Amino acid sequence: MSYELFIAKRYLVSKQKSGWITVITLISISGVTVGVAALIVVLSVFNGFNSLVTSILVGFDPHLRVESTEGQAMRMERSVEGVLRADQRVKAFAPFVLGKSLVLAGGYSQAAFIKGVDEGKVGTVSGVEKSIVLGSFRLDEGKEEGIVLGLTLADRLHVVVGSTVTVISPVGIEAVATQLAQPLMKRFKLVGIYESKNRDYDAKYAYVSLGAAQQLFDIRGKIDGLELRLNSIDDAENVKADLQRKFGDSYTVSTWYDLHRDLYSVMQVERWVAYIILSLIILVAAFNILGSLTMSVLEKTRDIGVLRSMGAAASGVRRVFLIEGLFVGIIGSALGSLLGFGTYLLQKYFQVFPLDPNVYIIPALPVELHVADFISVAAAALIICTLSALYPARRASRLIPVDAIRWE
Repeated sequence: MSYELFIAKRYLVSKQKSGWITVITLISISGVTVGVAALIVVLSVFNGFNSLVTSILVGFDPHLRVESTEGQAMRMERSVEGVLRADQRVKAFAPFVLGKSLVLAGGYSQAAFIKGVDEGKVGTVSGVEKSIVLGSFRLDEGKEEGIVLGLTLADRLHVVVGSTVTVISPVGIEAVATQLAQPLMKRFKLVGIYESKNRDYDAKYAYVSLGAAQQLFDIRGKIDGLELRLNSIDDAENVKADLQRKFGDSYTVSTWYDLHRDLYSVMQVERWVAYIILSLIILVAAFNILGSLTMSVLEKTRDIGVLRSMGAAASGVRRVFLIEGLFVGIIGSALGSLLGFGTYLLQKYFQVFPLDPNVYIIPALPVELHVADFISVAAAALIICTLSALYPARRASRLIPVDAIRWE
């Protein structure tokens, strides 16, 4: 053990002449502990919400979407199908048509997105079939064409399975306004109601057959794009880059992240803001460390003078106080990590912070722990604590041995 480490340890654990220095040191350790624990807990909650949102979105949405660059309806080209079938990372793909319409039932009406899908393929790229809570996903039932609504949308329209729903298309609305034509509308039988755990989807999306949607939006024989499901969602960005290179400028490829970029951007900003604000707790503790070490330098002036007169280098004296500040950071980080990990376990297995299931789709705050969070939080605490020890360590190293001993 080097003498710097030995002396730093003695200064930290030995009884000081001034009790205030010990108290301030304990407050510093407590501040670092609380700051580290708070950061770990808050980041684990953010991770939990991020995973929850991702599981809901990815479970319901496709991994990739291919659309025409011009934003117009396109034909199903064999060259595009050939590229998708040749890629081993693509598990399945299916065409879709999407447009906004007015949905009527009885005396109620709601604007909603009408999505036309291939009934035989939609289950391979989307989780809507697994989200059916009432009825079924049979869009072609004999003479009547079926429609599937979200639970919130069905509730607002006051309809149940078996009810008749009318969809009015915005296509040709200019001619309707001049009374030169009738609005393009179509009647459907409500065959199923789904619940996706996403209220925006449940309130705004309705599913019909691909042919029915093409008639509603007057794009017979065309589609708005293709939805893809991959063998692994982790390949989304790589597959996107490869497909974009093969398709050129004619098509736009979007990942599940691109489709919800605004949402994830907000979540990322919130995460960083919380990280910065809670880091201020550790910063306050760092000021306490600076104060306690500065007072310790004043108290240990004679000891420093003796050390320097015995041949200790200025750099060695500086390291003594840097190590002492590092010790405070290590102890605080260790205790904070244990406290944060314990809180995480309590929430995960005992749900000590519950949520109202009538309001939220989950019974308690979700938590998910990442090793990277432990490392980043502990590293930040150690860096802040070490930096706070720079000034007192530098001051101690600049003491002149003769003056230090003479005035003590």
